[in-house]
Amino acid sequence: MRPYSAVILDMDGLVVDTEGSYFSAWCVAAKKMGYDLDDVFLLSLSGLHYQAVEAKLLEYCGQQFNLSMFAQLSGDIWRERVERHGIAVKKGVIELLGFLNADAVPYCLATNSRSLNVIEVLGFAGLTDRFRLRATRDDVSQGKPSPEIFVKAAELMRQPLENCLILEDSATGVIAAEQTPAQTILIPSVPITDLSVIEKADCVFDDLLFFLENFTQLYHCADISRASY
Repeated sequence: MRPYSAVILDMDGLVVDTEGSYFSAWCVAAKKMGYDLDDVFLLSLSGLHYQAVEAKLLEYCGQQFNLSMFAQLSGDIWRERVERHGIAVKKGVIELLGFLNADAVPYCLATNSRSLNVIEVLGFAGLTDRFRLRATRDDVSQGKPSPEIFVKAAELMRQPLENCLILEDSATGVIAAEQTPAQTILIPSVPITDLSVIEKADCVFDDLLFFLENFTQLYHCADISRASY
């Protein structure tokens, strides 16, 4: 591992525990429409942007599947649940942000979610003010597994991408990150059984807290300027 000067974080599954709530809402909505989504199919959606999710739904359920109805139903179900229960913040997130802020390390979200959804999710998780910089699906022409969103995140931080550390939780995110000169840390939110995906990451950790305990010493700014941040 090389020293790094900035950190790029995925949102869903890494910073906030949203994937389970999304999967649950999708299952209920699909069942109301007369379809069953199995666990293997749901796991294949991890980390994908909405257009890729819609394409997979049509492939799985058939071209007659009503995407507009599904989006409305699943969105209403999801929102009702998170309004009641909130969204859990993943283990180690608060500690990591504390370290980054204390040492003035720039960081940015890079998520396949749309901007309005990002604002909504961060609000339900109580993190609205914790992420000033956000690269979303609205900011790029292609979502992950394209690496474009990481290029945008580095631009927002005014940092060279090769000096960034990308933290990802999904196969989709790792595949995107591997196409950049940045280093990649994988912290899986769902089981990843494809060894070729795991090998694309520079390191794998169980959670952000374990990562923080082991790798913060790699950060230094002796020869890396952050004055423009």
